Amino acid sequence: MSSPFLNQARQEMRLRQYSIRTEHTYLYWIRFFIRFNRLQHPSMLGPTEVKALLSYLASQRQVSANTQKVALNALQFLYGKFLKTPLGELNFTLCSRGRYLPAVLTPPEVQAIWDAMHGSTPHKLIIQLLYGTGMRVSECLRLRIQDIDFGRNLIVIHDGKGKKDRTTLLPGALRAALGAQIAQATLVHQQDLALGVGPALPLALSRKYPNAWRQPGWGFVFPASGHCSHPYVGGLCRYHLHQTAVRKALKHALALVPRLHKRVSCHTFRHCFASQLLASG
Repeated sequence: MSSPFLNQARQEMRLRQYSIRTEHTYLYWIRFFIRFNRLQHPSMLGPTEVKALLSYLASQRQVSANTQKVALNALQFLYGKFLKTPLGELNFTLCSRGRYLPAVLTPPEVQAIWDAMHGSTPHKLIIQLLYGTGMRVSECLRLRIQDIDFGRNLIVIHDGKGKKDRTTLLPGALRAALGAQIAQATLVHQQDLALGVGPALPLALSRKYPNAWRQPGWGFVFPASGHCSHPYVGGLCRYHLHQTAVRKALKHALALVPRLHKRVSCHTFRHCFASQLLASG
């Protein structure tokens, strides 16, 4: 159970329309900061304690530069936007970020991974879409049926990084598989309608358009296997597949591919998409 203080911080983030992932991450680091300072209220703390935490993360926990920066961003929100007492100049240098070269798979290696995922649908289709469109896994999972434009061979991506919309190409080789997945998702939507349940709608759209949840176009292309409570407005709904399900399916497939020792994640296929475009001129 969250404390009233954390609930107020959550409401402030929702007022500013932060994403649900940002909300969970910031609340984690705010809790961490409070426990690090022996449950003292943040209003009694300040820049000195913030610098102490950042130093602890670097020297004792040996976290990456990105993790340290995320913790700092969470505390800057806490003091600057929630408590209205900005931290100001901390005179603190964050960890230096080393140059990281992402793993890039060759086409035969990609094909071997797909072969190992045989029967693991829709996870295989998700990985193929990441490779063929350059989408992030979160963007792919958030796709709704109405975002797929077969007529123009386009996929519309809403609320991407930086809350920006964009389009990407629809690979011709995946049209049939994607059409079959949409047919399956539409069937799930019809079964939900019989139970009075619909897909989770973004923000207050369910109040602006009360019957939008009945329209098949708002259904997720990759719906979850069960129902859940909507994280913002409450009520029973069906969300999309969770990222962990895709990661587990990919991890299982990688274990079946011999002589593949590269560090591969879902994001690797996005890098492969860009690398293949560059290699093709």
